[in-house]
Amino acid sequence: MPGAQWRPISINFTNNGQTQVRGVVVHIMAGTLAGTDAWFRNSQAKASSHFGTGKSGALYQWVDTTDRAWAQAAGNTSWLSVENEGKGGDTLTDAQLDRNAQVLAWAHKTHSVPLQVADGPNGRGLGYHGMGGKAWGNHPSCPGSRIVAQLPEIVRRAKLLAGATTPGKPTPYTPPKFPTGLAPNKATPSAKPLQRALKAAGFLAKSVAEADNYGAATQSAVAKFHNAHPTYRAVGKSHDPAIGPKGWAYLHRLAHSK
Repeated sequence: MPGAQWRPISINFTNNGQTQVRGVVVHIMAGTLAGTDAWFRNSQAKASSHFGTGKSGALYQWVDTTDRAWAQAAGNTSWLSVENEGKGGDTLTDAQLDRNAQVLAWAHKTHSVPLQVADGPNGRGLGYHGMGGKAWGNHPSCPGSRIVAQLPEIVRRAKLLAGATTPGKPTPYTPPKFPTGLAPNKATPSAKPLQRALKAAGFLAKSVAEADNYGAATQSAVAKFHNAHPTYRAVGKSHDPAIGPKGWAYLHRLAHSK
């Protein structure tokens, strides 16, 4: 795949074993990229993956997509796999989200994989290891609920990548300018544009009435956005209720791409 560092392994895969490509499966390594790279070269591993990401944005490809990686048991013949550096309970970094989106966008272009979250092992799109149950090796906690919650974000980024490389598409979306002074518990400037973006991106219920005041419901929704996309929250805050210019711009891009 263009953009991936080719690091072929000579064992732990099935030559010409990929019968179809239904989609891309997200995994967590429970380790480091370097450690996983070494493990896949060990005959005792009996495991491999097509792709792997590092927290800082490295993207490896170990197995050609015409070959079968040994990643999710019964799902190996029909799904591509991406192992991600980290451990259970982690979220993917912003760079890892980009690399997973890159793989999905490429799979969409090359294998006609739909840009959507798969609804199960018989579906198509972007899936995760645990969705396959016992047939896929019985790993319900792989990659973990926090990463599963990020799958729609990967799909959104893949759509942006696919759109950016398609001739005749409109120019990239430009978010509205951040309103200086927008802050929790203030009514000026109005919080309504923020609330509309939060609703469109799925972080605020559509039934919540819009109001100028940046109140509790808006603050809670912004905290959900930040928990899903920690790159944009304040340093040291696990639940950040205040939106900044960079978070504002990214949230509007998410809302626009849905």
